[in-house]
Amino acid sequence: MSVMSSVVTLAAHAEHSSLTVAQAAAWAQTLGLPRLEAQVLLLYALGCAPHDRAWLLAHGDDALDMAVQTTFEAYAQRRLSTEPVAYITGQKEFFGLTLQVDRRVLDPRADTETLVEWALSCLADTPHPDVVDLGTGSGAIALALQHARADAHVCAVDASAGALSVARANAERLGLPVDFHQGSWLAPLKGRTFDAIVSNPPYVARDDAHLAALTHEPLSALASGAEGLDDIRIIVRESAQHLKPKGWLLLEHGYDQAHAVQTLLGNQGFVNVQSRPDLAGILRCTGGQWQTVK
Repeated sequence: MSVMSSVVTLAAHAEHSSLTVAQAAAWAQTLGLPRLEAQVLLLYALGCAPHDRAWLLAHGDDALDMAVQTTFEAYAQRRLSTEPVAYITGQKEFFGLTLQVDRRVLDPRADTETLVEWALSCLADTPHPDVVDLGTGSGAIALALQHARADAHVCAVDASAGALSVARANAERLGLPVDFHQGSWLAPLKGRTFDAIVSNPPYVARDDAHLAALTHEPLSALASGAEGLDDIRIIVRESAQHLKPKGWLLLEHGYDQAHAVQTLLGNQGFVNVQSRPDLAGILRCTGGQWQTVK
């Protein structure tokens, strides 16, 4: 049975009797939604906190209001068409912060928290550090760093006016004083130097098959040339003029790009070049330290 016909069957069933909370969640899972995603979307349809799964257990036998059932079915269909849950609910948790997100920005991934943790460790002994997040999108990295280090001077750059609108709204709602700039990578920051430059730039090859499953997210924030390294090359080159002595450049990249990014950093003159694994143990971030003497 197709996904669409399954949805229609549920809707037809609902004309005669309401589903319970537990039945609705189970139905979504039979269509292929992971249990957690089904629960989050059902909670959102119910107007409950997205992580209040205990409520679902306590109210599993409650009958769903027809309007809620219709809304949940629509959410399930959107998710089954590969739309990220974050776009459906309009929010995503990242490093302990609740961010508002939409199609103007990438859906923040948990693996990117590796980059934040690394940056914080590099800056641990630096008072009032100057930090910039390049390609900030929703502001996830910049806001996480500012939240963790209230004494830091954090700025963020993005070429997209739409993305900056999302990021600024998140910063205002969270009360975090990040300084935002529009432009290409470090171009808007002429003459400024930083203790750390961090970035989760586009790094997918333009003909990568994985892009087919990411059509709801902005392509400009995903793909970067034939090898996926075009933007990383620019950032590595520009960062050499914007880092303080011993400052760090930390980059997220593709699952198979660690060696290539290490080479780019080494050829540019960075030292202490190394990579860090993500939650799955894949080398996902690579960075290096700018040498004191050029």
